[in-house]
Amino acid sequence: MLWLPLFMLAIPLIIVLFGAGIYNSLVTLRNRFKNAFAQIDVQLTRRHDLIPNLVETAKGYLGHERETLESVVRARAAAVSGLQAAKANPGDAASIQALGGAEGALTGALGRLMAVAEAYPDLKANQTMMQLSEELTATENKVAFTRQAFNDAVMSYNNACEVFPNNLMAGVFGFRPAEALQITEPTVREAPKVSFSK
Repeated sequence: MLWLPLFMLAIPLIIVLFGAGIYNSLVTLRNRFKNAFAQIDVQLTRRHDLIPNLVETAKGYLGHERETLESVVRARAAAVSGLQAAKANPGDAASIQALGGAEGALTGALGRLMAVAEAYPDLKANQTMMQLSEELTATENKVAFTRQAFNDAVMSYNNACEVFPNNLMAGVFGFRPAEALQITEPTVREAPKVSFSK
């Protein structure tokens, strides 16, 4: 009969250890997506740092394209602000969505700048402009890679928060779902409509 009191003590101990394991795994997954966001921060900061040099180089050639240059500068300022807000709390859905929208607007503004630059052969041939364009393209690729890693980490974290019995622990200890970073394009791409009728 001595085993019965030991058994009664072992059950709560097993439950506590099981709960601690769930809690620790949720903390680990939350830290993983926060670290993944830190990598996005590095690449977006690099992107934001390249843009003033790109605008300054283009300014000498695109004097009468002032509106295009100013839209890039405004979009960059909004993206920098969005990044600062998201960096403060990468788990906040609103700040991640705002960052995605700001980065999408910046991508659109940069696309318009590059389209305008295509019409200026001297600007296209400028060594600084070519180098900055190449660096920006490489950085865009790194942003896409780090964004995918962040979104994968967010999905793993969210899945862990939603499955039973983790969802019980997540609710008790305040683990909230995280938001994936979707960089929205300013224009919606539609499939071309083809009609053979007259």
